Amino acid sequence: MAVSEQNVKETYDKLCEKLKDLSSLQGISGLLGWDEMVMMPSGAAASRGAQKAALAGVVYDKETDPELGQLLDTLRKEQKGLDEWASANIRDAHKSYVKATAIPKDLAQRIARHETDSYQAWVEARKASDFSKFAPYLQKWVDLSKEKAAFIDSTKPAYDVLLDNYEKGMTSARLDEIFVQVREGLVPLIAAIKSKIGTIDDAWVKGTYETEKQAELCKQVALDLGFNLENGRLDVSVHPFTGGTHPTDVRMTTRFKQDDLLDGLTAAVHETGHALYEQGRNLNYDGLPVNSSLSMGIHESQSLLWERMVALSLPFAKYLKPKLAAHFPEKFGGEVTAEELYKAENVVRDVSLIRVEADEVTYAMHIVLRYELERGLMDGSVKVEDLPRLWNEKMEKYLCCVPPNDAQGVLQDVHWSMGLFGYFPTYSLGAMYATQIYLRSKDAIPGLEEQIAEGEFKHLKAWLNENIHKVGSLHTSGDELMKAVTGSVLDPEVFLGYIRSKYTALYSL
Repeated sequence: MAVSEQNVKETYDKLCEKLKDLSSLQGISGLLGWDEMVMMPSGAAASRGAQKAALAGVVYDKETDPELGQLLDTLRKEQKGLDEWASANIRDAHKSYVKATAIPKDLAQRIARHETDSYQAWVEARKASDFSKFAPYLQKWVDLSKEKAAFIDSTKPAYDVLLDNYEKGMTSARLDEIFVQVREGLVPLIAAIKSKIGTIDDAWVKGTYETEKQAELCKQVALDLGFNLENGRLDVSVHPFTGGTHPTDVRMTTRFKQDDLLDGLTAAVHETGHALYEQGRNLNYDGLPVNSSLSMGIHESQSLLWERMVALSLPFAKYLKPKLAAHFPEKFGGEVTAEELYKAENVVRDVSLIRVEADEVTYAMHIVLRYELERGLMDGSVKVEDLPRLWNEKMEKYLCCVPPNDAQGVLQDVHWSMGLFGYFPTYSLGAMYATQIYLRSKDAIPGLEEQIAEGEFKHLKAWLNENIHKVGSLHTSGDELMKAVTGSVLDPEVFLGYIRSKYTALYSL
């Protein structure tokens, strides 16, 4: 019997009602996670774990509701009268439903409970710089992740199943191709730059900077870029991140060091990029899958576009210099030029220990290292107890330096404490997406760099809102979005060309 357009619309409306309800519950989960990392007293870890486990059970019931599955089955067969946005909602909701129903409720609750235990263990291990304190929790994450992947799709490598949660359609085989190309392009450039280490003077930037003044400066910059405090807030956490519950409630955090002004500033700009994506999502599809970000790589492209393409550019240095002079006149109030600031911001260091502090030339090698290790954890070629040794060996091989302790080495990132295997590659993918997107925006916005120098960011923000943020998950992959926005799928050579051009000029290669 033929299904009428009205019947399809009624079925779709029922589906949307269920999906919006689920989105609200996931928002509560996001708020609990933010509070845990920013505000929660350490003694509340056990009760928070119980709360998250209970909520995970409720979310699981909603995600695996048989009626939800029936609605999706009906709509996958007939979508008469529905537009491409509705079709994307049905497509992504079905994919999520298949994954959710593959995972037993007990496993979902065990994962939620372990998130809190593992995060607290990582914080304590990092303070003590002792990986052995965290190792049992990481091993449990490896076991839980393999178990989860096997339930979702036992025919694929566990790592590929987990990777798809963050970067749709991506595989380890494709990542190997990308990273080989990037590695082959970066190695000779890094070698050439290291032969000229010391030719750029950044010693004058070093000093002691009051963290309160840093926070004031970073807040001003975030607001200038377009962060809306009516729909968000700024805080401090151990590891900078952006979370929250909804585009109208975006929680952004950063961190500050008295002896490193640029670290706190770039971290704030980076997280502002994430926050602008969240605040720019399309509320016409509020609470629906198509309104979510396409992938973590695309999300990361927005933070890296603002951090690297914009904040580490000469035009931005012209905007930033007077603000620095106002907050720290003893350092920046004299004859320091924007050109000198630009060069100091883009120094490639001989030692690159910390990923979040790495320059954009060496950063990719940090990601390659983590990718190789976590993929090894999933396929069994790497053992948890060997991670500190393997980490240090790869640091020496790829970045020519060895961490002096676990806190500055294998324990420096929060991701594994949260079971986020497959997440790290999205950082480098994000850098490559960012380069292509920014180059397109320069073509689309006349005088963009002059606007940046004047502190005028609204046109770039509006262009990104329209072409990236509001589009959400309409497309099936990052490659498809790149084709729609830039005319080409992701091309690592565009990223390499940008890096070569910028640093050849900076170091007179």
